[in-house]
Amino acid sequence: MAEGQSKSAAHTTADGGHKAAFPPFESSTFASQLVSLAIAFGLLYLIVSRLALPRVGGILAARKQVLDTDLAEAARLKADSDAALKSYETELANARAKAQAMASEVREKLNAEQEAAKARLDESLAVKLASAEQTIASTRSAAMSNVRGIAAETASAIVERLIGTTPDAGAVNAALDASLKG
Repeated sequence: MAEGQSKSAAHTTADGGHKAAFPPFESSTFASQLVSLAIAFGLLYLIVSRLALPRVGGILAARKQVLDTDLAEAARLKADSDAALKSYETELANARAKAQAMASEVREKLNAEQEAAKARLDESLAVKLASAEQTIASTRSAAMSNVRGIAAETASAIVERLIGTTPDAGAVNAALDASLKG
């Protein structure tokens, strides 16, 4: 157990006075420290310049190549999409022109059919009108001939009532002719 106590005593007791300075600050070791520092920086420079920088440069070059390839592909795709858009716009304009031509053709066809139907209707109405006018003329003629007979009978009846004798049919007709002429 004495060993356990001596170990713990060694840890708890400290030398109060250091006579030597902190090793990195000792002036007698500056030259060796500077040489060690120069060697360490030289080795670090060699490692970085021979191993790390070429790898980083290769990575940057590969990345630049990928970016350039991607940019070239994007430019190609943009040119393709612009060409497709132009083709689409051309096809759309052609389709619109074709649709307008078809609509115009249908409109002209319907107008022609309408004009033909109107002409047939006008002809049919003209025939019916001529027939109606002929019927009216024949009815008027018949009515006028009946009117003359009725007028002759009426005039004979009036004269007979007024004077008491039946007038001569020739005199009544002569009087009617004179009255109708004017």
